[in-house]
Amino acid sequence: MNTQTITIDFPSDILLALNATEAELKQNIMISLAMRLYRLQKLTIGKAAQLSGLSRFDFETLLSENEIPISNLTLEDVMGDIKKLR
Repeated sequence: MNTQTITIDFPSDILLALNATEAELKQNIMISLAMRLYRLQKLTIGKAAQLSGLSRFDFETLLSENEIPISNLTLEDVMGDIKKLR
């Protein structure tokens, strides 16, 4: 997998205030970003799971725990599919 590094500057006391290591902060940022981009429908659930560094199952579980729908289907989508199947 190809990766790209992006640097983000933080105030030096953020890690201390969060009582977190740099690795923990990075992981939390990646998971939060993945959930946000998935919620905005910018990434598929598979790509968002990949970005988060979690398995698809673990990412779906995290979405559920945060009350983020796992499916983006609307009622109209479902009704349209039912019509097509008839």
